[in-house]
Amino acid sequence: MGKKSLIKLTRKTNPKIVSLILTLKDRANIDDAPIWKDIAKRLEIPSRNYAAVNISKINRHTANYDVLLIPGKVLGAGLIDHSVTVSAVTFSGSAIKKITEAGGKCLSLEEIMEANPKGSGIRIFC
Repeated sequence: MGKKSLIKLTRKTNPKIVSLILTLKDRANIDDAPIWKDIAKRLEIPSRNYAAVNISKINRHTANYDVLLIPGKVLGAGLIDHSVTVSAVTFSGSAIKKITEAGGKCLSLEEIMEANPKGSGIRIFC
């Protein structure tokens, strides 16, 4: 018998992320919204490769009242001077404070799926 190749199978161990990925895929099919399938694929990668976006980058690349979806974490480095709605997997405490003080909103991915089932007008931001 020949040697068997060893393939390391990895899977998500965080039950919240596993549930979120399944929910995103279901909603993509139910609502015919490919944005949710795209986000699910981005969340299937190892979490160490998730996007980490600072407030300063959001401030530079957005306009007032933009709606952003970040498949990763929002960090609090920098300042923001306009109102944006940001949805992400996680937020740092300082990022939440800065976004809300500027008149913006911080939403979980589940909340933005409920508010906008088709995903229209949402920018994926990495």
